[in-house]
Amino acid sequence: MDFITSTAILPLLFGCLGVFGLFRLLQWIRMKAYLRKAVVVITGATSGLGKECAKVFYAAGAKLVLCGRNGEALEELTRELTTSATKVQTHKPYTVTFDLADPGAIVAAAAEILQCFGHVDILVNNAGISYRGAIMDTTLDVDKRVMETNYFGPVALTKALLPSMIGRRQGHVVAISSVQGKISVPFRSAFMDKTTAQGRSPVEVARDVLAAVGKKKKDVILADLLPSLAIYLRTLAPGLFFSLMASRARKERKAKNS
Repeated sequence: MDFITSTAILPLLFGCLGVFGLFRLLQWIRMKAYLRKAVVVITGATSGLGKECAKVFYAAGAKLVLCGRNGEALEELTRELTTSATKVQTHKPYTVTFDLADPGAIVAAAAEILQCFGHVDILVNNAGISYRGAIMDTTLDVDKRVMETNYFGPVALTKALLPSMIGRRQGHVVAISSVQGKISVPFRSAFMDKTTAQGRSPVEVARDVLAAVGKKKKDVILADLLPSLAIYLRTLAPGLFFSLMASRARKERKAKNS
C-alpha cells in the first residue's frame, strides 16, 4: 500500500512543481516585457533609493525621465547610466529639474515630462525629505516643508500626469514610504535617525521595487523582520503596540537627557 501510494504521489508532486516552475517563468517573462521600453518617471532620482531605482529600471530597458532639484546631479546620473554595461537595449534618459515643494512648478514640470516620450507608464514618487526632532521642538514651518515635499508635491504631480494615463487606459503609480508611513514611532514625527538610517540598503530595496512594479503588486512591505512585525502588531494588537512604543519613548527620552 505504501509503495502504491508513493508511486502515485511522486508524479503528482513533480507535476505540481513543474506547473509552479512554468508559472514563475511566465511571470518573469511577462515582467520583463512589461518593463522593457516602459516610460518610467522617478522623482528624487539623484541619490539614495531614487538613484538605485534609476539603475535597475534603466538596466531593465525602461525609458527613464529622471526628476530632481539639482540639474547637474541629474546630468551626472545620466552619464553614469549611459556608460554602464547592460544586457538589453537601453534608451538615453531625459531629465526634468524642479522642486516638488514648489506648487507653481509642478504643472509645468508635468508638461515637460509628457513631452519627453509622449506619455508615462510608471510614476515612481520617491522624492522626500526628513527631519529629526521631538514634536514640541519642531516648528510648524518644518512640518509644512516636509508635507509639501513628501505629500502635497507627489499628489500634485500624480494628478497632473493622471489624465494622460486615464486617456491611454494604462498607468502605474508607485508611492514610496518608510515604515513610519504605516506606524508611528517615538521621536520620528517628521525625521531621520540612526535606526532609520540603518534600514535596508537602497540597492536591495530598488531591486524589490522593480520586481513589485513588474508584478503589478498593490501594496508591498520592504522592511526587515522587526519593522514588519511592528506593522502587523499595530493592526492586530494596538494596545500592546502602544505600550511598547511608550516604553521605548521613555527609554529614548532618558538617554537623551542623560
